[in-house]
Amino acid sequence: MTENFKKEIVQRIIRNLLDIQILRLILAQPMWGYRIKKQFETRFGIKLRHGALYPLLNELEQKGFLTSQMQQQGGRTRKVYSITEKGVDYVEAYAFVLREQIRNQDIQ
Repeated sequence: MTENFKKEIVQRIIRNLLDIQILRLILAQPMWGYRIKKQFETRFGIKLRHGALYPLLNELEQKGFLTSQMQQQGGRTRKVYSITEKGVDYVEAYAFVLREQIRNQDIQ
């Protein structure tokens, strides 16, 4: 597998499953919007626009997958997101379905 193919596939997965990837990132560690944005740039080479990220974070919170709380850090107030049990269940369901699809041999 070439690095170009690998990078292209990862970016395609990230773009198409942005909600899952955000939940997976927050599952590893609670974080605020700007940090999520920077993590996506560093890890996946994808630039998220604020106009895409924050509405999605709000939607994930409304669905009960995330909770948020305001925290003071260095004189700044940040809205820090944490994953809920429902969000963890959703990520686990995604991983299960993905494994099942990869194992599926009837496509041959």
